[in-house]
Amino acid sequence: MNTEEVQKKVQQELFELQDLKYRDFHAKLIPTMEKEKVIGVRTPALRGFAKKFGKREEAKLFIKKLPHKYYEENNLHGLLIEQIKDYDECLAELKRFLPFIDNWATCDMLAFRVVKKHLDVFVEEIYKFMESEHTYIIRFGISMLMKYYLEDEFKIEYPDKVANIRSEEYYVNMMRAWYFATALAKQYEQIIPFIEKKRLDVWTHNKTIQKAIESYRITDEQKTYLRTLKIK
Repeated sequence: MNTEEVQKKVQQELFELQDLKYRDFHAKLIPTMEKEKVIGVRTPALRGFAKKFGKREEAKLFIKKLPHKYYEENNLHGLLIEQIKDYDECLAELKRFLPFIDNWATCDMLAFRVVKKHLDVFVEEIYKFMESEHTYIIRFGISMLMKYYLEDEFKIEYPDKVANIRSEEYYVNMMRAWYFATALAKQYEQIIPFIEKKRLDVWTHNKTIQKAIESYRITDEQKTYLRTLKIK
């Protein structure tokens, strides 16, 4: 079986998991995607499929095939990369895949547990991602800093890097705001100066405050103070 045959087989199996009502709902949440490219597979079902499919020989051929036609194929591709246990191999496949991400949902679902044992070197790759000209590669880089570097591995240089990003892209700045709102919840004393000193552009600054105020992890006292820091 070649890559084309595997791709057709995977598409057929994904359509067997299709939920049309879910497709109509979910497609509205990813406006950068054409509805015709969304099959409509619920995430738990896709994860279940990926877990089983990853054990099949066809998975090795599928992961070689880029680009894909459907949204769910891209998500499946990402989930297969997550299953790779060797760091160098995982990173190589990730770098090959990232330029083909074309929406926030695929970008944000990715999590690579194998990097947890290599955080000291992975952060250098993250810096490269954030220097990209590709919206979703930048967003992915920021998301990795948010997922893996806001607790024991935290360094002040990380939010500094995110603060220095300047972009007109909504999906980049939304992730920057999400990052800082989460960072406020986990490293409040270290992060609040970024807001007090207005280190972010106005939109991201105010969106950060909005998202932080909506968070249950921010205290009422902190929320009251954050409200005074909004830029009007």
